[in-house]
Amino acid sequence: MLYILWGPDDYTLSQALNELKKEADTASPFSAGITTLEGHQTSPDQVRSVCATAPFFSGKRLVVIYGLMERYEPKGKQGRPRKTNQEKREEEYKSFAAVFENIPESTIVALVEGPLSGNNPLFKELGGKAVVKSYPPLKDAQLRLWIQKRIKDLNGSISTQAVDSLVKLVGSNLWVMNNEIEKLVLFASDRRIGDSDVKTLVSQTEQSDVFAMVDAILELKADVASQRLQSLLRRGSAPTYLLFMLCRQIRLIVRARELKKQGTSEGEIQTRLGVTSSFVIRKTLEQSSRYSLARLREVYRQLLVSDLWIKTGTYDGELAVTILISELCRKH
Repeated sequence: MLYILWGPDDYTLSQALNELKKEADTASPFSAGITTLEGHQTSPDQVRSVCATAPFFSGKRLVVIYGLMERYEPKGKQGRPRKTNQEKREEEYKSFAAVFENIPESTIVALVEGPLSGNNPLFKELGGKAVVKSYPPLKDAQLRLWIQKRIKDLNGSISTQAVDSLVKLVGSNLWVMNNEIEKLVLFASDRRIGDSDVKTLVSQTEQSDVFAMVDAILELKADVASQRLQSLLRRGSAPTYLLFMLCRQIRLIVRARELKKQGTSEGEIQTRLGVTSSFVIRKTLEQSSRYSLARLREVYRQLLVSDLWIKTGTYDGELAVTILISELCRKH
């Protein structure tokens, strides 16, 4: 039996792979009945040999191959490839396809992949001959339902407002989301998880990275700002949330700057800004002393433009914030 498990939601994909391990009676990672191969390094002969080996001390042999189809993903516009290379590549993926068409009854093969394109030749060859399961990222209502179910599975409960805050703060990375949910259930103990619990436990790490990104933007450090942005996106932070946090932080810096000019005390500034975290107020006051009002206004105007891009559908969220960082760090 051949399975193709693919998509960016590697958390749910890993759960599906665990189910296959149970089906093959190889739940232990040390089981003699499971073999793991790296798709970029393996060969058709090696895969054939592993698949043909009879299982020991388990119901079936499970062969998991990571990233084999990625090896044949189209690479975009590159010059016309040499004919000999094309022929070699075609011969190779057809050899893999032939191996998977003759899998013994005692073997289960799982091809585990990230995002794939419709032009992937090995995917085309095997798509109709395998059990194909795709795992796109969860969004909006699906993500909210997942959060509620996961918390219920852990014998917890959560308010609707707290769910909304989790979605904004964490995004669609289910590894991060699951980790935060487990912390919240433990923190809340037998009571319902509220919005204040989420803001207390979840937002600190995100805010730290947002502060670093704001500093890099205001100092025209394009490489650093871009690295911070990509790190936040990889961890599943929603682009609209990042834009909201950038706008919020610039507003706080401007207001803190004006209050300091009026001789307002630090404690009063914290109260006037409505900031409860000492970490946030400390960073905000530090930033308000380092940047000119003209620069802050320039950044704020571009943030509003980017917000309009997203709301009008001119660009999707991730592209909008990527362009935003590039524009804000460009030396005029």
